Amino acid sequence: MEVRTALLQGTKLLEDASVAAPRLTAEVLLAHAMRRERVYLFAHPEQELAEVEWLHYGRYLHERLKGKPTQYITRRQEFYGREFRVTPEVLIPRPETEHVVEVALKLRSARRILDIGAGSGAIAVTLQLETRAHVVATEISPAAASVAAENVRRLGARVEIVVCDLTTAIASRTIDLIVSNPPYVPLREREGLQREVRDHEPHTALFGGESGFDVYDRIVADAPRVLCPGGWLVMELGFGTADHVADLLEGWSDVQIHPDFAGIARVIAAKRPGVGV
Repeated sequence: MEVRTALLQGTKLLEDASVAAPRLTAEVLLAHAMRRERVYLFAHPEQELAEVEWLHYGRYLHERLKGKPTQYITRRQEFYGREFRVTPEVLIPRPETEHVVEVALKLRSARRILDIGAGSGAIAVTLQLETRAHVVATEISPAAASVAAENVRRLGARVEIVVCDLTTAIASRTIDLIVSNPPYVPLREREGLQREVRDHEPHTALFGGESGFDVYDRIVADAPRVLCPGGWLVMELGFGTADHVADLLEGWSDVQIHPDFAGIARVIAAKRPGVGV
């Protein structure tokens, strides 16, 4: 079978199953099966697939039709211009999380950064490579921490991965900037999630208790202990969480809420009371 025919058939299967972006998904899966970049498919539409390539492509299509996210099939996801390895042990990095990085990068004086809930390590690795700061990333899941460590190694970052619950292993007043994309989906909304998310992404990284606020509450409660005076806390916001998190930060300085490109409150930043970082 030629590349062009394989793409047409794959696209039709995905389209009939109402999979989002069927053509793009077919291209990504076929390129992965052929161990090529997508551009290769456009340049060689007449190439005949080897039997092993066709078998892999068919398996990848079957997995996607069953709801498995494309990123978990290819084990790859781009974040802030870099390719990260992702597995079902970690949350797939989202483009909206890049707003956390953008806000953090404005705080150029931060020399010691803590990423709470590292997952794939996307935030921690990106900030370390962009700032050359000393970065520590905590992760409660040993399996997720292993994925983060692999991304640290592959991308040449200098990030210390610590397996612990949130900030429990971090000494007092040692951090200039805390960043986090915490679990914020309320458990009561579980059944309303897309099946790709609900059935495949790690629940520890998704759900923030019945209300969705459990992890926010704990981070904000302990952040003053961990931060140096004047240090900053930057967190991603889930839909509808901005007011609650802003209330938690009462008494902090310079509380800022940053919207995403759709105008939705996406990131909150606040400065711990005290003298400069």
